[in-house]
Amino acid sequence: MADTPTDRERTDVEEAIMEATYRALREHGYADLTMRAIAEEYGKTTAAIHYHYDTKDDLLVAFLAYLLDKFLDHVREIETDDPEDRLGDLLDGLLIEREDDYDLICALLEMRAQAPYHDAIREQLVRNDEYIRDVFRAVIADGIERGVFRDDVDPDTVASALITIVKGARTRYVVLADPDVLRVARDVADAYVAGVLEA
Repeated sequence: MADTPTDRERTDVEEAIMEATYRALREHGYADLTMRAIAEEYGKTTAAIHYHYDTKDDLLVAFLAYLLDKFLDHVREIETDDPEDRLGDLLDGLLIEREDDYDLICALLEMRAQAPYHDAIREQLVRNDEYIRDVFRAVIADGIERGVFRDDVDPDTVASALITIVKGARTRYVVLADPDVLRVARDVADAYVAGVLEA
């Protein structure tokens, strides 16, 4: 599994800055995001943010880690231990529950487009992707071990395919501004699981 996110708890100030970054990204997008815009959402000066994060890139790397933590919170809240249901809940969290996050998904797509030019952002995006894929892989491997999923499939390949469905759907959602894209992708993921994984 990829390196787990840090166990260090964020301070209340760091949490507030992350929430302000979330709001600013939704309002301004990545291209027009400034420390001043984040500070306005935070209700303090840019100096207060620079005390914690030297540059905008440093802040955005921390924000990407924050988003991963939020995803992991969702994973921890899944109550069932049934592999098929867990897989469905993960896909719901990444697709159906994102219908109201168009602006944020758009901003994150802009950030991904900049990743080749910003090493720290790219490295954090890679960490996020690897960790999410590992969560999927672990659920699939558990399902294989318990006889819920076929034993002749490769968990890595299936996890990568499901993540590709999610990422592709989010990109199409940004381009088309149509939440039906996310619901269609969720149905496609179900069909893929039924055709490839189910025992």
